[in-house]
Amino acid sequence: MAAVKEFTLPDLGEGLTEAEIVRWLVEVGEVVAVDQPVVEVETAKAVVEVPCPYGGVVTARYGAQGDTLAVGRPLVTVAVGADPSAEQPSGKDTAAEDEGSGNVLVGYGTQAAVSRRRARVRAVSAAVGHETAAAPSTAGPATSAAGPAANTAEPPRGDLAHPDGGPVAVISPLVRRIAREKGLDLRTLTGSGPDGLILRADVDRAASALAGAGTEGGSVPAAAARPAVDGEVRVPLRGIRGAVAEKLARSRREIPDATCWVDADATALLAARAAMNAAAGEAGTRISVLALLARIVTAALARHPELNAAVDTARGEIVRLPAVHLGFAAQTDRGLVVPVVRDAQARTTAELAAEIARLTEAARTGALTPAELTGGTFTLNNYGVFGVDGSTPILNHPEAGMLGVGRIAAKPWVHQGELAVRQVVQLSFTFDHRVCDGGTAGGFLRFVADCVQDPAVLLAAV
Repeated sequence: MAAVKEFTLPDLGEGLTEAEIVRWLVEVGEVVAVDQPVVEVETAKAVVEVPCPYGGVVTARYGAQGDTLAVGRPLVTVAVGADPSAEQPSGKDTAAEDEGSGNVLVGYGTQAAVSRRRARVRAVSAAVGHETAAAPSTAGPATSAAGPAANTAEPPRGDLAHPDGGPVAVISPLVRRIAREKGLDLRTLTGSGPDGLILRADVDRAASALAGAGTEGGSVPAAAARPAVDGEVRVPLRGIRGAVAEKLARSRREIPDATCWVDADATALLAARAAMNAAAGEAGTRISVLALLARIVTAALARHPELNAAVDTARGEIVRLPAVHLGFAAQTDRGLVVPVVRDAQARTTAELAAEIARLTEAARTGALTPAELTGGTFTLNNYGVFGVDGSTPILNHPEAGMLGVGRIAAKPWVHQGELAVRQVVQLSFTFDHRVCDGGTAGGFLRFVADCVQDPAVLLAAV
């Protein structure tokens, strides 16, 4: 007889607690192999394909395109052993197949891992006063408990207990964090989830009501106080776009940033790029302007290491970081993302160009992994591709610095004592004023500008 296995949304890593279904890759009744991707989901970091650890026949799917599921919620059920063609080609016995594969995302891959996750879900469900209902055996859309406000299992913290000693009905660390940031006491909220479970939507509604408390009536949420306007379009702030919005808002709240800027003659830099590409030939790596600027940035940070840093607000300390993980802003159909070039300080210009090209293509196709979008220590922002000269960008929290690059355009410029038409670019440097003063920021930007105007300065700095 076939054994029906339930595959739930696994832990996708990087502290992610939920994901939105982008598209299903399998149909009910379809035979799937072990580790075959069954669904494409979008997290706050990237779009990823989720492989199933079981081989067999898909008997049910949970959730439709656009639904948001929490980690631990059902994705599919698979009848293992229902079709001989679903057996593993590697010759593993049935017992080994029942244990699942070892090649799935974080938190999944073996039956033991699944059992541990389910045990945590059951323990938390009991702690908050309810048991998670068994998933239906037929395909259908996700319930409201698995919507945008759905929660992942984590034991409730002692500081969130009810006055009578019982735990607060909230299991999502994301919900707790949002409530804390908005100054809400979870003990005062009534949850709309199963058995009073507090969802993210409950926290958002309470925050809106708190924000609108100063209006007439005091208890009407701010969003509800404004009448609907015909023709208006509302775009949910979720997935990558929602994560970017939250990060930018946090940066503005926490970081006292300042910006300085300077114009530079980039004619020599463009000539150096052309010479490097000519020397490399058709088979060589094409050097981009962004790669040259990345190489200049790593040299500038070597001279000013205090700018490759972050501020630990909890401990009141500046943390200077040993490696330069250089992020660069990339605009995609799904919004702004910042892929990260790891250990940029150890790469040659050609290696930087190759890695930037690879990450850019992955960003355009939505193939970036969460690891490729996190851990940056400094950001390079080329907004010149939008045809603008300057900008005062928001820092990529918790980073302490960002170099902005405008368009390179022909402009009148005094060159060797005479007025000439040169290729001019505006450079801006936005920095966390807590980690340095204006002198350090100015020195960093001046060095960058000098390297742009005369690339030989970069050779002297090595």
